[in-house]
This record gives sequence, C-alpha cells and structure tokens, in this order.
Amino acid sequence: MDDNKVIRQLIRVNLELEGLEVVTAADGAECLDVVHQVRPDVVTLDVVMPRLDGIRTAARLRADPRTREVPLAIISACTQYEVEAGLEAGVDAFLAKPFDPVELVGMVRQLIERERSGERPGSGGGAGGGGAPAFGSVLGAGEAERAGSAGG
Repeated sequence: MDDNKVIRQLIRVNLELEGLEVVTAADGAECLDVVHQVRPDVVTLDVVMPRLDGIRTAARLRADPRTREVPLAIISACTQYEVEAGLEAGVDAFLAKPFDPVELVGMVRQLIERERSGERPGSGGGAGGGGAPAFGSVLGAGEAERAGSAGG
C-alpha cells in the first residue's frame, strides 16, 4: 500500500520480476478492501497515508480473524515512532527508504516462507532472535500488495 504511484510501481515491478503476483492499493482503506478480496501472502504498508495510515491499517488487519496471520511489513522512513507503533500494531518486518530492490524481494520471500511454515516473526521463533521482527534497509511508502507465487 502506498499513496505514491511511483513507489507502488517500483515495488510491483521488482516483485513481479521475481515471479510474485502483486496487487496494489493507494491507501489504508483501499488496502483493507483488497486484502479481504485477494487474501495476500504478504502486505507491505507505508506509514503516512491518506484516509487510513499504515499503522492503523496494520492494527485493523491484526484485529480481524480473517487477516490476523497475514505477514505485515512497514516500508517507510522507519523512525523510532514508526517502529514502536508498528510493533504495537503487530507488524512483522520493517524496511527503510531508500531501499535496495534485492532487500525488498528478500524480505517478502522471508515473510512468505515464515507464513507457510506457520511461523510468525512476532510470535516466537524465526530470525532475529526469539521472534523479533525482521529489519532491513529498504524502501518506504505503503502499498497493499499481494506477494505470492504466480498462480498461488
């Protein structure tokens, strides 16, 4: 999810080049609609968004039994506030702008693998020691994305 069209395209192109299917949204409210329709493997979120910001979107996704287990990543400036608020909302990974596309793809693939193995970063187990969220130095700006193997 990202309100910046260029960032959405950048995320989309880099993930699609790796064989992942991507669906985007321009803000948190649209993201919630898309996530309920598409059932993504991973959702990336920008923090600063119109209508519904990324932190509140993450909290709503975690509160809904249908989306509670979907891995969530913040792609933003990743200030101390954003990280603390993201952790409180149940975010699994953080990537800071500017980003390296290789790190974006690696983060998304890692979240997909954790989800498929039944392991959520914030719920114990996983890399980062005892369930700590994953951190990287990537992009920022929200965008609801479906990232999964093409056709599944």
